[in-house]
Amino acid sequence: MGALGLRNDGRPYRVLVIDDSVFIAKQLSQILTSEGFEVAGTAENGAFGVERYQEMYPNVDLVTMDITMPKMDGIAALEKIIAFDKEAVVLMISALGKEDLVKKAIFIGAKGFIVKPLDRKKVLERIVAVLHASNR
Repeated sequence: MGALGLRNDGRPYRVLVIDDSVFIAKQLSQILTSEGFEVAGTAENGAFGVERYQEMYPNVDLVTMDITMPKMDGIAALEKIIAFDKEAVVLMISALGKEDLVKKAIFIGAKGFIVKPLDRKKVLERIVAVLHASNR
């Protein structure tokens, strides 16, 4: 079994990390790159995240999106990304106690969520599951 972040042909899945926490963004990037994923871009708020997605499109396989961010939160950014690309694969990152926002995000089109604090095994399981479910 090879690295989880590689496709069958050996190319890495490309991920855009949108999070205002430098710590969480770094932690996610380390988890992903350790399994062969390519962190192709990062953004520190939803507004920049939408711009980065549009710049990178169609070369982005997965977006991790924090729910609570300044300037534009994850829900608004998710709506804009889905409006731009209804096939976008977005995984929300949420603190405990944000169930209503997570449900709203899933309704809008997010493919799943990860709860903070980040657990390496759970992060990888969830990411692999949504990529496979989306036939990426």
